[in-house]
Amino acid sequence: METEKIRKRSRITEKELLAPDIYRLSFETDLCSSAEPGQFILVYPPDGAKLLGRPICIADVTSAGSGDAGQRLSIVFRIAGSGTREIASCEKNDILFIEGPLGHGYPSDDDLLKGRDIVLLGGGLGAPSLLFLAKKLAERKDIPGSITVILGYRDSSLDHFLADDFRRIGIETLIATDDGSEGIRGNVLDAMDSSGIRADLIYACGPMPMLSAVKRYSTERSIPAYVSLEEHMACGVGVCLGCVVRTAEKDPHSHVYNARICTEGPVFDIKDVEI
Repeated sequence: METEKIRKRSRITEKELLAPDIYRLSFETDLCSSAEPGQFILVYPPDGAKLLGRPICIADVTSAGSGDAGQRLSIVFRIAGSGTREIASCEKNDILFIEGPLGHGYPSDDDLLKGRDIVLLGGGLGAPSLLFLAKKLAERKDIPGSITVILGYRDSSLDHFLADDFRRIGIETLIATDDGSEGIRGNVLDAMDSSGIRADLIYACGPMPMLSAVKRYSTERSIPAYVSLEEHMACGVGVCLGCVVRTAEKDPHSHVYNARICTEGPVFDIKDVEI
């Protein structure tokens, strides 16, 4: 797909500070009307000095309100450098270029979901990647199993950002903090075990140590799991080879044990990646 055809000027309709240095921006755009949970967009800083967009996962896509055009796209991100700082400095009604949707999202076909108790594990900034997925799963009436979300935070200073959004969807949502200052003490897997939550299918996004633990956990128990990998990206469209993950199988085209997170991912079957 040619990137010129999926890049548009989009107006910011909402800006919200969720926690220290963590923002939610909503755009009025029809760019991602067909987006799948787990995909991401590139957001271009407003000063034009930075040629590359910042990759940010899609947190939600909704129909626009009366009088608005297209749809509303929401992202949630942390200020991590000068580019995201410039994006965070924008205000309502400012215009930014965004590009997408990009990458592959979470699989959710009927055969995969049938009869399974589903657990979504989000660590830190992994939560936004799962919010859109949770909404789509909750809208389905053909999932007989349970759906539970467990969100992990460093401590209570992050104000359990997005937890209330998951609850408003109608999904059971648990909180874990590393220091026990809120919710269950420990990580998301500790919270799952201590709460007696059973998982037949896991979706997860978070820092790599967390995802490595999820791989061990799911492998030992033969639980299918799909993970969205957080990785620094440059081009975001598979050209620069700056974001790769080692794979269990050799790529048939490149003949190496690597996959590009931005194009083959960011979501992978956990058994296919070495993390």
